[in-house]
Amino acid sequence: MLSIHLFNGLVYGALLIVMSSGLALIYGLRRVVNFAHGALYMLGAYIGYSVALHSNFWLALLAAPAAMAVVGLLLDRYGFRLLQDREPLTVMLVTFGLLLILEDLVAFIWGKGNHSLFTPDLLDFPVHLLGHEVPAYRMGVIAVGALVAVGLTLWLRLSKIGLYVRAASTDPVTTAMQGVDTDRTSAVVVGLGSALAGLAGVVAAPFLSLSPHMSSDVLIDSFVVVVIGGLGSLAGAFAAALLLGMVQAIGAVYMPGVSVLLPFIFMIAILICKPSGLAGSRT
Repeated sequence: MLSIHLFNGLVYGALLIVMSSGLALIYGLRRVVNFAHGALYMLGAYIGYSVALHSNFWLALLAAPAAMAVVGLLLDRYGFRLLQDREPLTVMLVTFGLLLILEDLVAFIWGKGNHSLFTPDLLDFPVHLLGHEVPAYRMGVIAVGALVAVGLTLWLRLSKIGLYVRAASTDPVTTAMQGVDTDRTSAVVVGLGSALAGLAGVVAAPFLSLSPHMSSDVLIDSFVVVVIGGLGSLAGAFAAALLLGMVQAIGAVYMPGVSVLLPFIFMIAILICKPSGLAGSRT
C-alpha cells in the first residue's frame, strides 16, 4: 500500500505547487507575508462551486481564477501599494484581518455548513496504477500541478514581463531606474498569484470539503513550503511542495498521532541543515 500513499502525497504536493507558487511569487516581489492568500483559495473554491452548480466544472475552472485575479489586482492597488512603506507587521495584520473578513463573508453568503463539488464526468472513472485503482481526477490534479510549474518557469524565463519580475524581485530600485514600471509588474504578479490560489481552490473542491475555515490547513502548509523552499524561490517551492506532500501522506498513515506536527518538524529539520531553505541564498 506504500505506493498508494506516495501517490496521494504526490496529489497533495501538486495542489501545494499551485497554491504556494502564487504565495512565493507575491513574497518574492512584494516581500509581503500574505495571510489573505488562504482566503483567496477558499473564495475561489466557493465561486467555482456556485459556477459548477449552474453550469459545469470546466467553466468554474476558468471563472474562479479570473475572479480571484481581479481581487488580487484590487488587493495590490488598495492594499500592498498603499502599505509598501509600512512595517511588515502592519501589512501582515492587514492581510490577516482581510482573511477574517472574507471568511465571514463566505459564511454569510454560502452558510457555515460543508459543501462538496462533484467530480467532472470526464475524469470520474478509476485508473489502474501499480496494481491499484486510483481516481482519474487525482491524476488530473497532478497534471495541473505539473502544468503550473512548467508554465510559470517558462513565463519567468522566456517572457519580457518574466524578466521584469525576476529583476524587480532582486533589486526593485535599480529595476525602476531602468524604466520598468514596478507597480504594474507587482500588480501582474499579485493578480497571477491570486488567480493561482483560486485555481487551487477549484481543483481541491472535488476531493476536499468546502467550509468557511478551509483555508487554515492549506495556508499553513503553503507557508511551510515557501519557507522550506527558500523565501521567494519558485523552484524551491516546487520541490518543497512535493516533499511535504509525501511527508503528510505517509505521516497521516504511519504516524497519525503526530501528523499535525509533521510539517513543522520537517521544516525545522530542513532549516537546521540549510537555514536559507532548499533553493534560497544566504543573502
